Amino acid sequence: MDSHPIVHLEISALDPAKSSKFYHDVFGWQIEHAPEFNYYQFRIDGGFGGGFNQIGGQHAPGEVIPYIGVNDVDAALEKIKAAGGEVVTPKLDIGDFGQFAIFSDPSGNRIGLYRALRQPG
Repeated sequence: MDSHPIVHLEISALDPAKSSKFYHDVFGWQIEHAPEFNYYQFRIDGGFGGGFNQIGGQHAPGEVIPYIGVNDVDAALEKIKAAGGEVVTPKLDIGDFGQFAIFSDPSGNRIGLYRALRQPG
């Protein structure tokens, strides 16, 4: 069985650029801006990375979304539905980086799935 580690974390932010600078200044996180997605990402030495979601729409203040690594997003979504979870965002491609989807567990927590198509960096 695959280990399915948490591979990415998204933090809601009023101003993703300002939040990314804050975490860089305080904790030394490496920040990258992906202009094609207008997405601020971080990498942590010795840990996994993530990004900052703009608050509004589906992203509430205080929300943190962990992403679980999977080999097959569609197969994972089928298992989630069979176990009582719900698909919130169906599988989407992120350029040639990977694929993701978001589901809610039976308690209503929003969790992401991520399949990498290439290694970052």
